[in-house]
Amino acid sequence: MLFQSDMGKQDPEQTRKIFWSERQEMDEYVRDFADDIFRVATDRAAEIDQIIEAHAPNWKMDRMAAVDRNVIRGAVAEMVGFKTPGPVVINEAIEIARKFSSPEAINFINAVLDSVSKDVKK
Repeated sequence: MLFQSDMGKQDPEQTRKIFWSERQEMDEYVRDFADDIFRVATDRAAEIDQIIEAHAPNWKMDRMAAVDRNVIRGAVAEMVGFKTPGPVVINEAIEIARKFSSPEAINFINAVLDSVSKDVKK
């Protein structure tokens, strides 16, 4: 949803509606959790982007690859909005990056999220 919203410049409700219209057979728990992460990421977008830029020296959000930017946004949203341990969030983000991003991106995403996780207060 984050990638779709970012690339399509859609508002969050429009994004949710389109995203879930194509995924009817989703487990309710998974759907609710994804919605919660998306909500936190969109409601706190400015704060999350500032956190990311503070932990990604020499990188502006618009210079990051779109997939990487949104994997990181989702992970940071989970770190700041939920009590999920940082290592778990990082592992999940790396698995998503392995599937949807380039091999080179994995080290970048890991480094940024590791730095964020050490700084985020639960």
